[in-house]
Amino acid sequence: MCENLRMDADTQVRGLGEEDQLVELAVEVFAMFADATRLRIILALRGGELPVNDLARVVGKSPSSVSQHLAKLRLARMVSTRQDGTRVFYRLASDHIRQLVTDAIYQAEHTLEGAPRLHHHHSAEGL
Repeated sequence: MCENLRMDADTQVRGLGEEDQLVELAVEVFAMFADATRLRIILALRGGELPVNDLARVVGKSPSSVSQHLAKLRLARMVSTRQDGTRVFYRLASDHIRQLVTDAIYQAEHTLEGAPRLHHHHSAEGL
């Protein structure tokens, strides 16, 4: 999947109109969310930046596995890094990523019976 990733700014989808390009890129965004470990990493980063070892502990995977997923997320420009000495901290690259994942979790909650745990109901006036 990553070999074909076109979300980096240096690559253009050739032969497609602008809307078609955006659709193709949106498919790639959602494909990045299709992995449970990557989704858990993004959920963990909603609270702020974390180093690989902390992320590995939070998501219950090995640091090497988490590093591989972070590399894909970084290539997709969904996470960015900050170095502090020898430690590298990862954070979400934008609030858009945070919102997409939050909305995906809300949607998943709506498929379950009962009231969603994390969903905040909005009145018509508040929208």
